[in-house]
Amino acid sequence: MISFSRANRQIYSYLALRRTVGWIGILLPFVLMGGSHFLFGEEVPLFDISMYYYSGMRDVFVGAMCAVGLFLLFYRGYDRWDNLAADVAGICAFVIAWFPATKTGPQDWAGQIHFGAAGVFFAVLALFSLFLFTRGEKDPTPRKIQRNVIYIVCGTILLLAALGMFVYFLFLQKQFPHTRFVFWAETLALVSFGVSWLTKGGSLLPDKTAFVTLQGDTGIV
Repeated sequence: MISFSRANRQIYSYLALRRTVGWIGILLPFVLMGGSHFLFGEEVPLFDISMYYYSGMRDVFVGAMCAVGLFLLFYRGYDRWDNLAADVAGICAFVIAWFPATKTGPQDWAGQIHFGAAGVFFAVLALFSLFLFTRGEKDPTPRKIQRNVIYIVCGTILLLAALGMFVYFLFLQKQFPHTRFVFWAETLALVSFGVSWLTKGGSLLPDKTAFVTLQGDTGIV
């Protein structure tokens, strides 16, 4: 058994990590775009966020994806489904960082792996928002109900953004090869992911108190 104060410190540290991941998601597209333009004089925005691997902001892109992947791999939720989803998303984040998208021409094997991992990554993030974050007690507090609305909106935006990118690559890329639609769809998806995790981390609509079980497990939902 651990003390109440120590357990609360662990809770706040855990929530801070959730908020950090949320801010990484929200800020990453804009940091990449701004740094690429103002530090390296590159075109903004690039075709998609993955293309920043080939820019002067490559280390920021890889580092941010690895940071998100590391957190997700160590994330532990309320049951095995939470943990499995986090592990899958974490592995995908590392794959996205380590297997770069194809810069030009037909996709090579690394680009195909990258594309597949990105699709699974966004799908799992939507799963978190729509189904995992919305779970809770049978008699939820008013703020929990409000948070669930945020999760559902964010998850829906994630799914629509991912679907839009799928349709573009499948049907429209040849007709509109120079559009920046994919970059902005990815940006919208990452911002939605970030807002969802900021909410889960207690930055938006938190309950006034959190409880701790005798074993020290958090009861925040």
